[in-house]
Amino acid sequence: MSDKIMKREKPRTRSLLTLLVLLLTGLMAPPATAVITVDITEGYSEPLPIAIPAFATSSQATTTTGTVAQIGGNIADVISADLTRSGLFRPLDRESFISTPGAAEVRPRFANWRAIGTQALVSGRVELESDGRIRVEFRLWDVLSESQMTGLRYVFPAENWRRVSHLIADAVYRRLTGEAGYFDSRLVYIAETGPQTNRIKRLAIMDQDGYNHRYLTDGRDLVLTPRFSPTRQEITYLAYYNDKPRVYLYNIDTGKHEVLGDFPNMTFAPRFSPDGNKVVMSLAENGNSDVYVMDLRTRQMRRLTSHPGIDTSPSYSPDGDEIVFNSDRGGSQQLYTMNADGSSVKRISFDQNGARYGTPVWSPRGDLIAFTKLGEGKFRIGVMETDGSRERLLTDAYQDEGPTWAPNGRVLVYFRQTPSDSQGRGGTTTMWSIDLTGYNERPVATPLDASDPAWSPLLR
Repeated sequence: MSDKIMKREKPRTRSLLTLLVLLLTGLMAPPATAVITVDITEGYSEPLPIAIPAFATSSQATTTTGTVAQIGGNIADVISADLTRSGLFRPLDRESFISTPGAAEVRPRFANWRAIGTQALVSGRVELESDGRIRVEFRLWDVLSESQMTGLRYVFPAENWRRVSHLIADAVYRRLTGEAGYFDSRLVYIAETGPQTNRIKRLAIMDQDGYNHRYLTDGRDLVLTPRFSPTRQEITYLAYYNDKPRVYLYNIDTGKHEVLGDFPNMTFAPRFSPDGNKVVMSLAENGNSDVYVMDLRTRQMRRLTSHPGIDTSPSYSPDGDEIVFNSDRGGSQQLYTMNADGSSVKRISFDQNGARYGTPVWSPRGDLIAFTKLGEGKFRIGVMETDGSRERLLTDAYQDEGPTWAPNGRVLVYFRQTPSDSQGRGGTTTMWSIDLTGYNERPVATPLDASDPAWSPLLR
């Protein structure tokens, strides 16, 4: 039986100008043992109170994206929003602040911050460089032990202020939790419009917080199952051009589409290998689906499974040694693992009530497999260890499907469908996120209905 966890509750490319990131050497306080840490491995706990004032400045200058002072306030807002969505932090209302740090290098008046319940403080400064770029310095302080925990400096074009905000949020998250952050990343998904019986589906991409949104296809051809490369800013996806299935590669930086393969039969769920050099997929021939792998350098296909059952939705382990997939070879749709060469197939999903499993995806940490579980009239998102043990369900809605992992392996995004009538009217498809505790479930805002998300690796 599964163990249920209850819940609470302009096109963008990489900048051609390199972000300069430096430790604030010379400004760092002597190392001290911090007393504040955030445990992200257990169940629900109260979020850590953290103060994030607007970043200070002495500049009155205006850039193409607003005044330097406005940029300082915007950076603090984005950091606050990122940390809030993680469910681990509670940024304090700035109206409650007794004092505001004037500069990143000045020691705060810790007593004033303790008085309003602050445990961690982010102070920062933003200034305009002579070449028109922006310099940002920040420090993370442990208010209880009155010590500095980390400090960084970034120099960047003014229009990149939002990305720098995500980098700072990642640095704060890492220092306080001991785990890598995930805010400097993107989501690709299928944007949907029209009745359920005649949906128009477009490929879309956005930052993980919903900003810098754009469409990558125009909706004339059906697109499905986008997946990010783990090593390059590329996406693989399936499109039906003139009702003919093709697997495409899309380079986000250049906007170039490339046909990866032109297949006479149905193709499902292409997904990259961890080194980015191969794509594994399910290919239907003569009414039967098996798992194949294509070498992107040679375009050669190799068959990995050969069984009368339907084998589909393959996903590599992060070391590239194994693949998880779902198959009905045992009579119902279940999860199986095999070596990357197709050997040693073994079933890992078992449910006493006969539930089915689909859409497996291996965690980037290598410790868990996420899946969709079909049982008791619902589609729910769950995780299990890689041998099938310690299964846990994280969601409990009418129809949740298609999990994708954050780069740090601690958060999942998936899509949720609500019922429609017999004419396909009234239903909605939206994206949601949830962490591994099952408590921090939040909607992911998109302009249109959204399905089949895939999370990018970190951009840096």
